[in-house]
Amino acid sequence: MLLFDLFWSFGKVGVFGFGGGPSMIPLIQNEVVDVQGWLTREEFLDAFAFGNTLPGPIATKLAGYVGYKVAGWGGALMGLAGMTVPTILAMIALASLFVRFRDHAAIGGFLRGVRPIVIALLALVVYEFIPSAFGSPREWLGNWTLWLLAFAAFVLSVRFSVHPALLIVAGGALGIAFFR
Repeated sequence: MLLFDLFWSFGKVGVFGFGGGPSMIPLIQNEVVDVQGWLTREEFLDAFAFGNTLPGPIATKLAGYVGYKVAGWGGALMGLAGMTVPTILAMIALASLFVRFRDHAAIGGFLRGVRPIVIALLALVVYEFIPSAFGSPREWLGNWTLWLLAFAAFVLSVRFSVHPALLIVAGGALGIAFFR
């Protein structure tokens, strides 16, 4: 039953995660932390951070990690299958429809309406990660170095296109040096 739950949970994420990996993060977090209780919010944040240091799509890495943590190698395979198989089938079906009707006004309107929702969901993930990363609002002023580190990473990413993996490794190294 647990293997089916992994397949079903990640299958739902794969089907409803419009826009790819980053937009799936809130769905994965909801399913894994809130609905199933397989990880705590802090464990999810750690898995997300660790997953971003590796190549490949974050959603599949999280599906494999959570599946493995919950049910070993069989769980990893079921999480990955749930994340990818329904999406592949849906993509093939939708691609044929999109190619046929891509110039239709309803398709353009649908996409324009969905994009802001995806951005809002990404902002929700950031909002929910803040206490795990920076502490409670009462602790924010005392954790100004963490905010400075986040701001510096943002600037390095946006202005200088520093690769996210390098930023994560640098953040980890600084964490070892200054925050242990």
